[in-house]
Parts: sequence; structure tokens; C-alpha cells
Amino acid sequence: MKQLSLEELNRLSPEEFKKTPKKPVHIVCDNIRSAHNVGAVFRTADGFAFEKIHLCGYTVSPPNNEIHKAALGAEFTVDWQSWTETESCLSELKNLGFYIVALEQTDRSVRLTDFDLPKDKPLALVLGNEVKGVSPGALLLCDLAVEIPMEGTKHSLNVSVAAGITLWEIFKKM
Repeated sequence: MKQLSLEELNRLSPEEFKKTPKKPVHIVCDNIRSAHNVGAVFRTADGFAFEKIHLCGYTVSPPNNEIHKAALGAEFTVDWQSWTETESCLSELKNLGFYIVALEQTDRSVRLTDFDLPKDKPLALVLGNEVKGVSPGALLLCDLAVEIPMEGTKHSLNVSVAAGITLWEIFKKM
């Protein structure tokens, strides 16, 4: 077994990638404080060819060195938009026909493995703050909450890790 070189991977250039069709998934970052986490979300969105990232509240936006270190340039290939308030973003997405899903533990959360993708709507996944989770106002605008099953002593994962797991599950179901 040998590791493939970048040439052997035959990846698209950033210019080619920008022109390719994307999967109808938007990621909403609700007051994520770590630029590293934001960069990791950009890199994951690029890897799965998801459509857009919404950076809401005090979530840091590009250009930012910490985002760039984690994103490895994905902040230049994935479309993104900044919003002052998460609720404004979610209201706009709802008006555009998105099915809005929070990645959050609630009294009505569905296990991620049991979650069915909507067949006729684009999807928006809301990721919450590292400590406080998805804000109450944002949660009120969500159609559903999903949670990753946890069996250890910790009740949650780092937001970029949880995003990766959830986005991979969405990607597989598409």
C-alpha cells in the first residue's frame, strides 16, 4: 500500500470546484467562538461539496489566519455569508424553502442515525456555540433537532467533530 500523491488524487482546482454543482446543504454557524472550528467546518463543506456556510452572530469570518490554518483554503472555495443574527439567517432560509435541522440535544431530538433527509427541500444544518449550544431563538426556528448518540461520560463532542460526523451522515444519505 502506498499513499497517493496530490497529482494521483486528481482533485479539482479551486476554479473548477467553484463551477461544479453543489449538494443543497447550507451550514449555519450560530455564535461559534473558535476560528479553528469555523475553519474545520469550511474544510468539511468543501470536502462534501456542500453549497454554503452562514456565519452568524459573533462567529468569526474570513479573512482570518486561524480559519485559514484549519480550512487549508476552503474559505476561498465554499460560498459563505455573514449575518448579525442567527434568527435573521434562519428566517431567510425558511422563506427560501429550507428544512432547518439543529444539531442539538433537546427533549425531542432524533438520533442522527434515525434521521431521514427531506426529499423535496434543501437542508440547513445549525451548529451551536461550543459551550451554550444552539441558541434558544434559533432553536425555535428549526424544524427538527438531531443528536449524535453518546455512550461515554461526556455528553457532547467538539463542534467541528460533531459537524464532521453529522455532515458525513447527511452526505451518505444523499
